[in-house]
Amino acid sequence: MIGGSGYTEDTNGRPQDDLRQRIAVAIQERAGVLVWDTVAIFPFSGAEFLEPEYCNRIGEVVVQLLTIGVRDGKIDPRGGAVAALHRIALERTLLAGRLFMFVYLLERSALDELAVNDTLGATTEPWPLVAQTVRRASFDLVAAYTERTQLEPSEAAIVDKLTTLHTRPVFDAVLGKEVERANRYGAPMSLILFDVDRLSTINQEHGYGVGDKILERLGILIRQYFRQHDWVARYSEDSIAVLLSRTDAEPAADLAERVRATVEERLELTDHRTERPLHVTISAAVMNITARSGAPIDPERLLADAEAALERAKQQGRNRVVRIDGYSGTEAASLKPQA
Repeated sequence: MIGGSGYTEDTNGRPQDDLRQRIAVAIQERAGVLVWDTVAIFPFSGAEFLEPEYCNRIGEVVVQLLTIGVRDGKIDPRGGAVAALHRIALERTLLAGRLFMFVYLLERSALDELAVNDTLGATTEPWPLVAQTVRRASFDLVAAYTERTQLEPSEAAIVDKLTTLHTRPVFDAVLGKEVERANRYGAPMSLILFDVDRLSTINQEHGYGVGDKILERLGILIRQYFRQHDWVARYSEDSIAVLLSRTDAEPAADLAERVRATVEERLELTDHRTERPLHVTISAAVMNITARSGAPIDPERLLADAEAALERAKQQGRNRVVRIDGYSGTEAASLKPQA
């Protein structure tokens, strides 16, 4: 029991069923408003206009799934609601990134509505757990949809088959979502781009099978260094991106350097045609920024700055980490092992 609020947590710090049920009921009672508010914005959020009627159908299912996630603490990817959402998305070949933007907009609307609730709102004691529960349900919804697309492969698939990491559309959607939160609350965030050194040359000299094996192992290796709620994705043909929210500059740079060093020390393959060992290295760029009043983070500029920093790492000799703090272009010394 916490204070006199009448709600409790289990041993894992999660709200127990009574609070979950109250949140779920509050969301369901405001379902029409949540869908209305979200649909008012969403059709214009991408290059392709989507009719409000189509968006309303998405909204009805997303509210249902969010309610299930809040109430039960999990969403079954094989359940009927997830299957219905997948079918609706396939009608327009709706990319995962745009669907996730809808989920985020509806999550934000739900939190805004709950914030003014007399017993669950922002001025009440349970509010931190209320907000955490809704956000957790939103991420569970995304995860359940992800698994469903793997059960029924389509153009909306969001996991890269080679690296088993998230795909670029997913990463772009999540980046937009996390940037929105960072701009809203002034929280720090870090973006890391990893790139395999000379991968095109490796493919030419040893075959694309070797290059694919490098990317496959790199995906497995990089995932081991980051938290469950960090977003790791295949960014391009030979690069991997990691988005870390609420992370200070030093830990992000340290993690990038540890990954670089581990790849240099352990990632070695053999060309079975020649029996020659192939040593692999990577370069990396680390962007550390915090949104400030009057200077919000822009996702496109953030990615452009990261790609430019990665190119500098290549020009400086590869197998190194370049760190950038903020949009000002303040560049920390490149990290590289001692000769």
